[in-house]
Amino acid sequence: MFYLIKTPTWLQKFFPDLLWRVPQKQPGEKILHLTFDDGPIPEITPWVLEILEKHAAKATFFVVGDNVRKHPQVFEKVKSAGHSIGNHTFNHLSGWKTDNKTYFENIEKCQALAPTPLFRPPYGRMRFSQSRFLKKKYRIVMWDVLSGDFDQKLAPEKCLDNVLKNIQPGSIIVFHDSLKAEKNLRYVLPKILDILSGQGWKFESLAGNLGNGY
Repeated sequence: MFYLIKTPTWLQKFFPDLLWRVPQKQPGEKILHLTFDDGPIPEITPWVLEILEKHAAKATFFVVGDNVRKHPQVFEKVKSAGHSIGNHTFNHLSGWKTDNKTYFENIEKCQALAPTPLFRPPYGRMRFSQSRFLKKKYRIVMWDVLSGDFDQKLAPEKCLDNVLKNIQPGSIIVFHDSLKAEKNLRYVLPKILDILSGQGWKFESLAGNLGNGY
């Protein structure tokens, strides 16, 4: 399995309309943006909410519409805790493998259950034509740090290292509130929050930091 932990600067510049990192509003700001993909599910998401609450941290959850449909009470907990919501399609579709009509309809099916101006393509994959269409309605959110928590062959300690070594002010960091990521996530999330909070970092949701202009 090949994936990039740190999104190269050249790639970010090649797709400037996508949000890779949040620019600092003030010099010296130490703000990070934790994001969680693929939930909500009862096995993991409530635990994530508890850990975030302990550190007064806000995050952004890119939800799969079918999970929202199956677990509406868990979804309501995410919203009531004050976290941001993003659209991650209804069935976790890869844009590369899906025709545009089906892809857009699937996104709108998720949007009906979880209205939001934020969208993240599953696997980070979509076609130029899909991006061009979607950016008219959504702020398309990518990332600059991938924790690798979904990789079941990855040691939890390496997952932690991936985050600690690559963050910078405004970083958007990807985790997953999914069963596949559970082993790594349960190890790394409390440590990330403990270590970085101790270093003066703050954790904000994307909607809270981008304001109405996103």
